[in-house]
Amino acid sequence: MTVTLVTGANKGIGYETARQLLELGHAVYIGARDVERGEKAAAELGARFVQLDVTDDASVNSALATIDSAEGRLDVLVNNAGILGDGPIDGPTALHVFNTNTVGLLRVTEAALPLLRKSANPTVVTVSSSAGSFWAVTNPERPEFNLPLPLYSASKAAATMLTVQYAKSQPGIKFNAVEPGTTATDLTAAFGIGRAPEESARVVVRLATLDANGPTGTFQDEHGEVPW
Repeated sequence: MTVTLVTGANKGIGYETARQLLELGHAVYIGARDVERGEKAAAELGARFVQLDVTDDASVNSALATIDSAEGRLDVLVNNAGILGDGPIDGPTALHVFNTNTVGLLRVTEAALPLLRKSANPTVVTVSSSAGSFWAVTNPERPEFNLPLPLYSASKAAATMLTVQYAKSQPGIKFNAVEPGTTATDLTAAFGIGRAPEESARVVVRLATLDANGPTGTFQDEHGEVPW
C-alpha cells in the first residue's frame, strides 16, 4: 500500500486530493494545523490524521516521526498547505506568507526525506501556482496578469524553484510542482472565482501517482508543462 502525506488537507484541494488518493488505495495521512478540523476531515474520509503546522519545526518533526513509527517509510508527499497573503504589504505579513508557502515546504520536505528514501517509488508534489510564473503574470491573456497578490505570487515562485532544486539534488526522488487551476476554495472566496476542488485535485493526483519512470523537476498543469 502506498503511504501518502497531504499537508493542509482538512479542506479544499488538499481534502479532495486525499479523497481521490484513498479511492486509489493509498494509506493517506491528513496533515492539518487545527486538530479538531483535521480529525473531522480524516474521520469523514477514512484517512489517518497527524497534527502538522508547516510553520512549526516541532510539529513537523512530530508528524513525520508518527508516520515513521507506524509505517517505516513515506511514498508520496503532497506539499499542499498554503495561504493567500492578501491584505497589507509589510514585513510581518511577508514573513508569515513565506514561512507558510515556501519555508513550510522546505521544513516538511527536509523532515520527510529520510522516510522518502525508504520508498521504492518516492514522489513529492508541490501545489504551486502560475501566479508565481513570470511568463503568466506578464501575459495579458492570462488571468494571473491582473491578480493583485504580490506576496502569494513571490512565495509560489520560490516554492516552484525549491521544487526544481530538490529534483536536482535528490535524483532518486521525483519532485514536481503543479498549477492546479483556479479553484473555488477559502483562498479564492474573496474573488468569487474558481472551479470545484475535485477537478483541480485530479491534476495533483496525476503527479502524485507517477510510476518510477515519471518526470521530475517540472512545473505542470492539467495540459502538461507550463512555462515559468
